[in-house]
Amino acid sequence: MDARPPVPPFTHETACQKARLAEDAWNSRDPERVSLAYTEDTVWRNRSEFLRGREAVVAFLTRKWAAEHEYRLVKEVWAFHQERVSVRFVYEYHDASGQWFRAHGNEQWAFTDAGLMARREASINDVPIRETDRLFRWPLGPRPHGTPGLSELGL
Repeated sequence: MDARPPVPPFTHETACQKARLAEDAWNSRDPERVSLAYTEDTVWRNRSEFLRGREAVVAFLTRKWAAEHEYRLVKEVWAFHQERVSVRFVYEYHDASGQWFRAHGNEQWAFTDAGLMARREASINDVPIRETDRLFRWPLGPRPHGTPGLSELGL
């Protein structure tokens, strides 16, 4: 498979680029597009679910975004070393009843030399919020450049 830049070993700049590319892809809410950043045999833990392979990732993300409406995500690099990147993230969404949530989480990523993610470990907690407490109000899709990130928002 072709390389998926930036590739390891990561610098602060390239780790931040990788996180922003991931954020933009996830904000597309397109499971097929998102899955292309992962190896064919990628291994995931997402909350209490354990997945293996791109097909499982596509199925998982399809279910996820069918239930999490108006999903908007921000990622921020926490640490990096060689082929590993750790990010913290926050996303907002509402369920079918209209209840809004803010999900706070951490991910640990391990990449191949070609820049594909081989492993993703995610721990996430959802907090109910009022619609008026939402912070992520940009139009659906990628977060516009210049829109505050997690640190700027005090998250």
